[in-house]
Amino acid sequence: MSTQKTRRSVGGVLALLVAGAALVAAQAPAVALTPGGEAGPVTGNATWFDNLGSPYGGCGLPQDQLETQDWLALNVFDTPGDYAMYPRPMAAADPKVGMWDNGRNCGRWVRVSIGDYCTGLNDGAAGQAFCRNGAWVEDEYNGATLDMLVADSCGDPNAWCRDDPYHLDLAHQAINRFVKDGAPVGDLEPAHWGNRQVTWEFIEAPDYSGDIEIGFIQGSERWWAGVSINHLPNGIHGVEHLADGAWVTTPMNTDMGQSYLVKPTTAGGTDYRIRVKDVTGAYVFGGREYAFSLPASCNGKCSSPRTVVSYTTTEGDGSTPTPTPTPTPTVTPTATPTPTPTPTPSPTPTGGPATCTATFRTASVWPGGYQGEVTVTAGATPLTSWTVTLPGTSVSTLWNGVATTSGATVTVRNAPYNGAVAAGGTTTFGFIGTGAPGASALGCAS
Repeated sequence: MSTQKTRRSVGGVLALLVAGAALVAAQAPAVALTPGGEAGPVTGNATWFDNLGSPYGGCGLPQDQLETQDWLALNVFDTPGDYAMYPRPMAAADPKVGMWDNGRNCGRWVRVSIGDYCTGLNDGAAGQAFCRNGAWVEDEYNGATLDMLVADSCGDPNAWCRDDPYHLDLAHQAINRFVKDGAPVGDLEPAHWGNRQVTWEFIEAPDYSGDIEIGFIQGSERWWAGVSINHLPNGIHGVEHLADGAWVTTPMNTDMGQSYLVKPTTAGGTDYRIRVKDVTGAYVFGGREYAFSLPASCNGKCSSPRTVVSYTTTEGDGSTPTPTPTPTPTVTPTATPTPTPTPTPSPTPTGGPATCTATFRTASVWPGGYQGEVTVTAGATPLTSWTVTLPGTSVSTLWNGVATTSGATVTVRNAPYNGAVAAGGTTTFGFIGTGAPGASALGCAS
């Protein structure tokens, strides 16, 4: 049996919390692994999906710029039996924090080993047991392994992403690259998959060489800049930037764990200097400093999803000084867009100024909630920014935009990276709504 994990769709009925907890207890590993911990290995269910979101996966990197296409997603939430959506990022001490750890496990490597096959139904339906009407059995694929990179998150309201804290969502194309006895298995998926169990643990980057890679994210400019950092030797748990002669803690870009909002070395400038911490809290390469500039190719604003830059380095002294803390900016939490099946759209064309229009469709529906998608279309004149109003809508989570709520109306403004839209072009944002789909008479203005 072969079953794709359906991103952001849900089946079955909602379970009571105690029922969901019982499901997890039935398959909890002997050795626990907490979001920030290093114990392991652990065992959970595995599913697959085809692509990261666009323009970025949950860690803040475009799929084609990852150092490997053997990537996976970790669970955002640890809420057995509770399938509600919650704002992101969560407080660090919130018990709902899953293995995603608010993005802090982004860029880490995971050694995954294939486990037992389910002979029954393992569909991830909310409130239902895993491997119903069947049993977990070993076969010739048990023990096949692959090293994979954390690149995305799973916050979907189903049993996999809520009831199983050690669930992994794997890149579909990577499954048949698992290796056993020195050779790829080749035919594990589809005939022998069935959302098998896997055993896994965090590892340092295998066969690491070279240095980190730095790129400006879309929308970066002189007065606002974000960078994403990859090719890490052991994950990333912090960035510091030099501003006006002092090292300052750099805020993460929501919970995209490899994306940070940096400031220049002098106010209004375009030169930057950073240093990076790994998952142990140690400075990468002994506190090596990376100096780089906003490239001329950005021509005011970086238009590509990511613009990789060259840098120069200065060796650090290996010490761990305490940087000046930066107050956490007020940022509307966002959820990472993830692939969904193509549903029957229910477009709602709208009026508003001639510069842009907004069209709504319902992507998926479940009891008590739904996923909506809004497409913003530019008119005859290119857009440099846009604002969409959604009257009569209640939003719990939103991505690819910045939302504010006044009464029963939600107003969504472009994110820093998607405000520029060519004449006749489009961009989209998505959200998780509560209740029944009700977006109508959307307004769009630039």
